[in-house]
Formats: sequence, structure tokens, C-alpha cells
Amino acid sequence: MTQSALDQLKRLTTIVADTGDLNAIQQFRPLDATTNPSLITAAAQQPESRTLIEDAYAQAKQEGYALDELVERTIDILTVKLGVEILNLVEGRVSTEVDAALSYNTEETIAKAKELLALYQSYGINQDRILIKIASTWEGIQAAKALEAEGIHCNLTLLFGLHQAKACADAKVTLISPFVGRILDWYKKAENVDSYPIDKDPGVRSVKQIYHYYKQNQIKTEVMGASFRSVDQVLGLAGCDLLTVAPALLEKLENDQRTVSAQLNHEQSHQDQPHQEISKAEFKQQLESDLMAFQLLQSGIDGFIKAREQLALLLRQSFGLEADFID
Repeated sequence: MTQSALDQLKRLTTIVADTGDLNAIQQFRPLDATTNPSLITAAAQQPESRTLIEDAYAQAKQEGYALDELVERTIDILTVKLGVEILNLVEGRVSTEVDAALSYNTEETIAKAKELLALYQSYGINQDRILIKIASTWEGIQAAKALEAEGIHCNLTLLFGLHQAKACADAKVTLISPFVGRILDWYKKAENVDSYPIDKDPGVRSVKQIYHYYKQNQIKTEVMGASFRSVDQVLGLAGCDLLTVAPALLEKLENDQRTVSAQLNHEQSHQDQPHQEISKAEFKQQLESDLMAFQLLQSGIDGFIKAREQLALLLRQSFGLEADFID
């Protein structure tokens, strides 16, 4: 019997479910799962999440949080409770994101990461099963550096360029999530084209560049391609350390019968660009001179902040708190 593209891909790459949908995770049984504020908001709107939401709200009230902080605490508890449910379905890790509004504040990012971990530990979860997800700003990367030094594993997200990957390597982070689809979207709009052949796809090429740079310099940080628009993009990175894929694309891969071969191989990564530490000034200069990375990093942060605000509104409406939040 012919193996599906998904089964073949799993032999080359660790497949991670990019979702907070417990039913989808149960269906595909990935090793790991990743969540973000948009996915948490979507999951919270499913009827089966009602009990989790009510439990999270009850816990936040029991902890004595004042009204203005009650919803924010409920979101954190709900996020962790959903992570615990995911961990009951996967053997590996779950990525849980720090509030994106803290992306430019190192100290507050560290504090929030520890709050989330304390919640996980209160539910009996070992911190080795958690990846704290942080936006790849300079400040976020420095927060991850401090957390990693304490043995807290981090996943640096919203990563669009080699300069961000270099800073993450310096910080010795556990894992990075370079985005594929959002880079493609940006270039399609900027260059006014409908599509690229997969070997010219700017998102795929960006991840390949980072992967080879890491492998040729023996950088231990794992590379997890993220934000895919098509099966072809996913298969174009077969052989990457990890790939986090949304359920709709996992289903397409499961129904695809094509032969899958490795497109990335660490043995092909030749030493031609030695790693040098990147300073804050260099990072800022390179980010600002890369219009794509600069715009996508900020719009990604803004999008996650908006998703959290939508979730806060949903919770206020659910518990009849709207009137209390109006001056």
C-alpha cells in the first residue's frame, strides 16, 4: 500500500500541529503542538471549550484578582489549561505564547513566562514539556536568553530573517519558528505576482538559508518552519528539524500520494559563512533595512495583540462584564 505524503514526511521531519483544536490534535496525533493568541481565540469559541473557560474564570476569581486584571488572568489560565489538554494528547511539547503586548519589554516577558510556567507546574506539568513562545524582537530574544540560562525552553516566533536567527543562536534558544507563508504573501504583493515555483518561493528559501547557516555552524537551536500556505511549501522543506502545520494542510498531506524526498540535509550544509555574534545595533540596523522582516514582525505582533483583545471581549461578554469595563 502506498504511503501518504504525511507518513513519508514524518520519516524525514518532526511534524507539529499548528492548532488549539483538540479534535484535530486527536485526529493527527503529532509529537508536539503549537498555539498562538489567534488559535487560542478560535479554540475558545468552540462549544467544547466552555467548561475550560468557566474553570479558568472561576480560578481567576478565586485567586482574588481585581476586575481590571480578572480577564487578563483568565486568558492566561485558559491558555495554560488548553495547553494541558493538548499535552494529554501528544507525547512531546506544547508552545505557549507570552502576551504579544510585552514583545518590546524584556523584564515583563521574563515575568510573564514564569507566571505561565508556574500555572503549568500547578497542574502537574513538567517544564521540559513547555516551550515559551516569544516574538523575535531584540528585547524578546534577550528575554529568551535569560530564560534559557535558567533551563526554561523557548520558541522564538515571528522570525523573518537571518539577523533574527543569528540573535536567537547567540541567545542559545531551544527552537525558532521562521515563517514561510507570510513571507510569500509579502513578496507576492510587493512584486505583484500570483505565484512562485517552489524552488524560488521566498519563504521556503528563507527557511533553507537559516537551516543551512545553523547546521554549518553546529548551532544546536532547532529550526521549525511555520506559517504554510500550501502542501508544496511544506514538502519543499522536507528534512527540516520540525514543521508546524495547520490541520487543513495535514489532511491534504494525508490524502496526497506523491513521493516525498528530503529537500534539506544537514550534511549538505557547507562551512562558508562562519557565525559571528550580532550586536543590538547590528540587529536593529539589519531589521530596519529589511522592509519585509520589519513590516511582518510588527504586523504579526499587532495581529496577536488584536486576537488577545478579541478573546478578552469574548470573555467579558460571556460573563456579563462589559458594563463593568465602561467608564
